[in-house]
Amino acid sequence: MPTINTRKLHVSVEEIWHEGGPVASTPLKKGAAYAVIENPFAGQYVEEISGFMEDLKPLGLTLAQKLIDVLGGVPAIQGYGKGAIVGTNGEIEHGALWHVPGGYAMRELLGDAKAIVPSTKKVGSPGTRLDIPITHINASYVRGHFDSMEVGCNDGPKSNELLVALVMTTGGRVHDRVGGLRVEDIQGVDGLR
Repeated sequence: MPTINTRKLHVSVEEIWHEGGPVASTPLKKGAAYAVIENPFAGQYVEEISGFMEDLKPLGLTLAQKLIDVLGGVPAIQGYGKGAIVGTNGEIEHGALWHVPGGYAMRELLGDAKAIVPSTKKVGSPGTRLDIPITHINASYVRGHFDSMEVGCNDGPKSNELLVALVMTTGGRVHDRVGGLRVEDIQGVDGLR
C-alpha cells in the first residue's frame, strides 16, 4: 500500500478554568492532534482501500502519544474521540480509513480503555472545521464527559489530502451538573457503564 506523505502535524491544548461558574481548582484540559497527509486515492475510485489502515497505524500511535504527553500522561486521560476531513477530490470512505488506526492507537497507548472511540468525518475544502465528539474512555454513558472539540487547519485539507485527528481530555465538562452515570460509579465491564 502507499506510504504516508505527511505535510504537517499540529498539537494544541486548551485549559478551561470555568464556563461562567465557579473557577476550577484544576483546569479541564482538552487536546487535539492532527496530521494533514496526502490522500493516495484522491481523484479516482479504488475498490480495495482497506490496506491503507495498516499504513496509518504508526501515524495514529504518533498522534496519540503526542496528546498523552502534552496532557500529563496516561493516568490523566479520561475522554477521547477521533475524526477526519477528506479533501474535495476524495470520498467520505477515505475518512473512514481512520477509524481503526486512530481509535486503536489511543486504546492501545491508554492501556485498558474499554469504550468505543466516538468518531466523525466529512468532505471539505481548506479551512473546514470538524467537531469531534468526546466520551469517557471506559464508559460511554458517563454523561458529564459528553463533549466535543473543534479541529481544523487554515490551509488544509487541500483537494488531494486528508486531515486525520485525535482528541483527548483530562475530565468531563468543567461545570458538569446534568446527572447520569458518574465517573466514580463506572463498572468498566462493557464500555458503556
